[in-house]
Amino acid sequence: MNLWMVFRISLRALMRNKLRTFLTALGIIIGVSTVITMLAIGTGAQRSVEATIASLGTNTIMIFPGSSTSGGARSGAFGASTLTEEDAKEITRTCTAVANVSPITQVNAQIVFQDQNWSCQITGSDVAYPEIRNWNVVDGRFFTEDDVRAAAKVCVLGKVVVDNLFGGESPIGATVRVKGIPMRVVGQLAEKGDSAFGQSQDDIVVVPYTTCMKRLQRQSSVRYIMAEAASKEQVDRAKKQIDDVLVGRHKIQPGEDPDYSIRTQAEFAETANQSTQIFTLLLGGIASVSLLVGGIGIMNIMLVSVTERIREIGIRMALGAKRRDILRQFLVESVVLSLTGGAIGVGLGYAFANIAAKFSQWPPVVSIQSVILAFTFSLVVGVFFGFYPALKASRLDPIQALRNE
Repeated sequence: MNLWMVFRISLRALMRNKLRTFLTALGIIIGVSTVITMLAIGTGAQRSVEATIASLGTNTIMIFPGSSTSGGARSGAFGASTLTEEDAKEITRTCTAVANVSPITQVNAQIVFQDQNWSCQITGSDVAYPEIRNWNVVDGRFFTEDDVRAAAKVCVLGKVVVDNLFGGESPIGATVRVKGIPMRVVGQLAEKGDSAFGQSQDDIVVVPYTTCMKRLQRQSSVRYIMAEAASKEQVDRAKKQIDDVLVGRHKIQPGEDPDYSIRTQAEFAETANQSTQIFTLLLGGIASVSLLVGGIGIMNIMLVSVTERIREIGIRMALGAKRRDILRQFLVESVVLSLTGGAIGVGLGYAFANIAAKFSQWPPVVSIQSVILAFTFSLVVGVFFGFYPALKASRLDPIQALRNE
């Protein structure tokens, strides 16, 4: 008996009881669609995180304050203000592999314009901030070095702030008040969109870091320092040069833990990818359980089918069908069930992913790899859970099978 004939016989047997066949395949349909949807959400999260990291800048290096020791007590990361603007200036002067440097200070405050007000993050930076962040000014200009030296009362607004205070109108030349201090708006930043965690990057006001430190915070340290390597190939060299500068300025002794930490964009990306990969695998693993349940359903129905068709099996054997023909027939039935369910599940999974895109913080991404994985898994489930019922059917004694009523 050739394979095509086995397939026709198997298909005819499945179509005898359409409702049971559909309900059996339903487990695989639900399993495959769930796997594809969950993997799409996980992949979408990973792409969103990668895009957010890329938005920080091409060759960005971040210098954060670390722990410090005072009176025998150690603070954790960000527990002490260990970085200063002089650190940033020294990095600019001596690190040849570094193209741009900007001290960063941050404070949350209410910004007021006429009868409108909005609470947002005030970020103090140097003039190199747009270059490091790859963030263009779409209206007006960014502040200048003279503004930084003079701690000028000027600011650049993000799109969310502009929309809420000015109704989308141009804010250039307007005077806003931040913590009661009047500041002239000189520019508007291009729209960046949300971060991977659903926070708007455009809900921001950028001022000279000297203005933030002297007028808004009244402190001498900076929150952290952003730097940009001259090229992708020089990131590691730039990191080493920055480390050498800070070791000398902070008088770090051999074997002593530094009071700062340096992270590159590649390190951020690697950490984020590891987290999102674990997240994706977890979602896929949970969804795969439904496929296993569907496989158990296939095995259960196939065993019932073998019991119901014992006499038919006996007649086929009496007419010359070999045991391998019976084995192939029931195995093909199982595979057809799983593959049909898998095909329908792929379509539903794609539809569910599109629906999830409307409610999630990041757009799910259905990759061809996830479709192949889910479809292959459904095939394996069909073969694995269909083999035992098929083997049981092939081992029936023809005489005993013919006697069965």
